[in-house]
Amino acid sequence: MNGFNLSEWAIRNRSITLFIMIVALVAGIASFYKLGRGEDPPFTFRTMVVRAIWPGATLDETIRQMTERLERTLQEVPNLDDLRSFTRAGDTTIFVNLKGSASGNEVPDAWYQVRKRVADMRHTLPQGIVGPFFNDEFGDTFGIIYAFTADGFTHRELRDQVEDIRSQLLQVQDVSRIDILGAQDEVIYIDFSVERLAGLGFDPSALIAALQAQNIVIPAGVLRTGEETIALRVSGAFASEQDIAAVTFAIGDRMLRLSDIAEIRRGFTDPPQPMFRINGQPAIGLAIAMREGGDTLALGRNIGQATKKIAADLPVGIEARLVADQPLTVDLAINEFTTSLWQAIAIVLVVSFIALGVRAGTVVAITIPLTLAVVFPIMDLAKIDLQRISLGALIIALALMVDDAMTTIDAMSRRLALGDDKVSAGIYAYRHLAFAMLTGTLVTIAGFVPVGFAQSSAGEYTFSIFAVVGIALLASWFVAMVFAPLIGMVLLRPPKADQADKPSRVTQIYRSFLTLAMRARWVTIAVTVGAFIASLVALGQVPRQFFPASDRPELLVDLRLPQNASIHATEQLVNRFEQFLRDDPDLASGIERWSTYIGQGAIRFYLPLDVQLDNPFFAQAVIVSKDIVARERLRPRLERLLAEEFPQVVGNVAPLELGPPVGWPVQYRVLGPDPTRLREIALQLGEIIASHPRTLRVNFDWMEPERELRIRIDQEKARLLGLSSQAVATALGANISGRNITQVRDDIYLINVVAREAGGQTLSIETLRTLPVSMPDGRTIPLAQFATFEYGQAYPLVWRRDRLPTLTVKAGLAPGMLPESVVSDLTEAIAELKAKLPSGYRIEVGGSVEESAQSQASVFAVVPLMILIMLTLLIFQLKSFQLLAIVLSLVPLGLIGVVAALLASGKPLGFVAILGILALVGMIAKNAVILIDQIEAERAAGKAVWDAVVEASISRFRPIMLTALSTVLGMIPIAPTVFWGSMAYAIMGGLLVASLLTLIFLPTLYVTWFKGVPPAVAIAEEHG
Repeated sequence: MNGFNLSEWAIRNRSITLFIMIVALVAGIASFYKLGRGEDPPFTFRTMVVRAIWPGATLDETIRQMTERLERTLQEVPNLDDLRSFTRAGDTTIFVNLKGSASGNEVPDAWYQVRKRVADMRHTLPQGIVGPFFNDEFGDTFGIIYAFTADGFTHRELRDQVEDIRSQLLQVQDVSRIDILGAQDEVIYIDFSVERLAGLGFDPSALIAALQAQNIVIPAGVLRTGEETIALRVSGAFASEQDIAAVTFAIGDRMLRLSDIAEIRRGFTDPPQPMFRINGQPAIGLAIAMREGGDTLALGRNIGQATKKIAADLPVGIEARLVADQPLTVDLAINEFTTSLWQAIAIVLVVSFIALGVRAGTVVAITIPLTLAVVFPIMDLAKIDLQRISLGALIIALALMVDDAMTTIDAMSRRLALGDDKVSAGIYAYRHLAFAMLTGTLVTIAGFVPVGFAQSSAGEYTFSIFAVVGIALLASWFVAMVFAPLIGMVLLRPPKADQADKPSRVTQIYRSFLTLAMRARWVTIAVTVGAFIASLVALGQVPRQFFPASDRPELLVDLRLPQNASIHATEQLVNRFEQFLRDDPDLASGIERWSTYIGQGAIRFYLPLDVQLDNPFFAQAVIVSKDIVARERLRPRLERLLAEEFPQVVGNVAPLELGPPVGWPVQYRVLGPDPTRLREIALQLGEIIASHPRTLRVNFDWMEPERELRIRIDQEKARLLGLSSQAVATALGANISGRNITQVRDDIYLINVVAREAGGQTLSIETLRTLPVSMPDGRTIPLAQFATFEYGQAYPLVWRRDRLPTLTVKAGLAPGMLPESVVSDLTEAIAELKAKLPSGYRIEVGGSVEESAQSQASVFAVVPLMILIMLTLLIFQLKSFQLLAIVLSLVPLGLIGVVAALLASGKPLGFVAILGILALVGMIAKNAVILIDQIEAERAAGKAVWDAVVEASISRFRPIMLTALSTVLGMIPIAPTVFWGSMAYAIMGGLLVASLLTLIFLPTLYVTWFKGVPPAVAIAEEHG
């Protein structure tokens, strides 16, 4: 590189360079401790939940009049990917999912559009609808959860304590939100007998009206005098159930208290709200979410200190237990990865010392902390925390970022051996190699471009690989050009005269092998091409996987009853299940603790958690095992327990996921207009999936119709009695489920007052016929006098996708089986079923296979940009299409090592491994560019093609092999990890083989292309 020489400037201005080094080190150390710590990188949840309620509507009415209208409007939202809706009678929940290409800045505007468009069409919805409600905080993660249990205290007393604790914890720094789990709202019930009231000549509606009128809150006015204003307050508001019981009514010529004609008691909502338990004990939980950009470890310390003080003041009998502790998990994960980073650094240093010697190795060793010192402040400015992805990226970048330093020091050592002074040796690398090294660095970074610009959730999740590697490689080039020459001048010494030109034994062996390969050029090329073809064939034998399971100790146990089951049945199921967890020594010995969510799924305590909707027929247990070994031992035992003891339950036992949540491993969607026909197709599909020997527990997200009792009113008889369908439905609702008539304002709570028929909760279908219905004159008449009864069936719920009913068939897998393999096996049978489907119906693959395909598509969509950047950089550096063709012919050969490494290790080809393979492209091209640049320099110096290739290859042998060995050995610490293992093996195998091919195949191809001949042949031709 001619013109300004950065290395020369650094050497000439030593004081300034030293000052920059000191500042960089100080800034790096400060930034390292300032960087936030997290378990996973943050990524934008592009999902909003819209919910609306229409009390009394049937399922069909709810779908047609509410879900359909809302979905038609929501389809107009910009950047919409799909709509998924979950509809029950009178209740619809719609998930608005944006495209992965929607940037984080576009998401808030999309949610504004959702609210605006729904508000604009709100008037077109049926009367009586409550809502719609919007939740755009669906992705909030509650990393810290406490459970509070009480011995000797009522649920209300415990809740009072928990509410007070919540208020205190909301003041802790970095806390953004605290949700309460398992709290049951109190209700005051007024149980009356319709027949008794009728005997007294009293209409129940008059009773209700009187209570509402007394408890109403309305202004009574303000009295203004000459000197002041006085607010007028009218008494009568209810403060407790005793006040309600004391209300009097005039019945005939008598005054009766309400307690004389009805039973008034305080209880809880019936059916219960979702419940929360810890180790089998009823509890109230506090789930704590951190503000965006907060430090997880700092939050954990602050919450720990606050709860320690709070616990000291709790009454004896109330106990606080930690359920989820993300700060501890993050601390352990950060420590584990930091240890891996130091191990990788140590490995690279050992390789440097052994290969380069003590002095040159020391120079390379010093450049590592200097490079990291430059990287950490930039990470801080870019808001990249230390988490699973960024720490792994640092380990990947570690070996790559010493490549430039090794190249610089190796060139400097060679120039010193040739007799150059230290200044000339120090500036040599910049003058002759800097541009090639920078091009190689940029080409390597370009290999990570698909990672950085993939427009998908998985791409966003892994973005920091691109960012951190790019920062580290640019920083390493800067350090190699500015700091390394100055450090080399201090530490390096010219070799002794007798050792200056003496090649090592390894170099001699390499020269002999290279010469042999070049002489047998066609054999070398044929063997290489044959190995590449074999790797393409063997690639089909490598198992596929999206993301592996997490290495956290938790197990999620899903318990799903038939969809018409009540929450009471679910609670009884959980009681039995927890009894096994307590009493079975084989289970109890491996469990640290467990928490259970009844009527709902676990709250999002882990970012990629597949959160389940609230449903009375569903429960989920989060079992924290003592370690990973215990987790793997517990999983088959729990699966066997569910199969043997709970055959009526659709159960699933699974560890936490990594990457975007997908749920059941095998999923297929059946879409079509008619739910009944949809059910028939889904059953056929379920049989096909169940026929696979490695699938387990085939189930459907909705399938079973439920019984319903239809009451048909004889309208003529009803009108003669002064009744209507509305009056009868209202009476039935009030008698059976109760009717909210007013509220008691009790401290911070609003307690509903519910009036209901005393026997309404214990009615059977048979006695429903004799249910007394009040007439306008106060008398009662049995329901059967003007109504008939018939049974029918209806679906309890319907899922829809993009306005079409959608039934999802799901299945678990036998241990060791991957979803991609099963889907591949089932492709032919399902294709036959698809061919028989009527028009308007289709089957789609879902789950991890679909998410993987979408994520890979988002990556491969950026590959053309990666190729364009690489080609541009290479053509500017090589300035020759012939040389470009040689480099490009080498790039795909890394696949030989990738396939061999994955097959030998048994690792699957997952999303992260694919990112590693794409990154290999840049690494391979970098080595090839620098070698070809060296060959061209040798030829420019007057050497023949053969001699230039041999000399250039020998000069690049040590740097290339050092980089390869440093990378391969440096990745050993992360190779056993769950997340990085497949990428580590892919890069280790691919780079090692590609480096050998760079030193053997590329020189052979070069001399073949440019018709280089051995010296003896050249002499013979010259004289012949």
